[in-house]
Amino acid sequence: MISKINKEEIIGLLDKSQPMILVEALPEKYFNEAHLPGAVQIDYTEVTEKAPSLLTNKSNKIVVYCASSDCENSTKAATTLNELGYENLFIYKEGKKEWVDSGLPIETDN
Repeated sequence: MISKINKEEIIGLLDKSQPMILVEALPEKYFNEAHLPGAVQIDYTEVTEKAPSLLTNKSNKIVVYCASSDCENSTKAATTLNELGYENLFIYKEGKKEWVDSGLPIETDN
């Protein structure tokens, strides 16, 4: 099952150091420019190939996000993860745009 999650819930999980894996479903160049703290990058087109090595526990809480509410990459990635048997999936539909616009911390790999 795939559920929705909002930025306040993500902040709460980060603040409490709750186990959660943030997955950015955009191409690597956008991830390198800016991503949510601690996120891993899995382009939605590469989920089948990359998920087994990056997301080894299928019961972990996984939050998938992309650029904004107009972007469908997070939905596509979460759907593929669901089909692969991942059990605890969430989509942060508002994505990186809302996060950045809210002044929340980001990381870069540049």
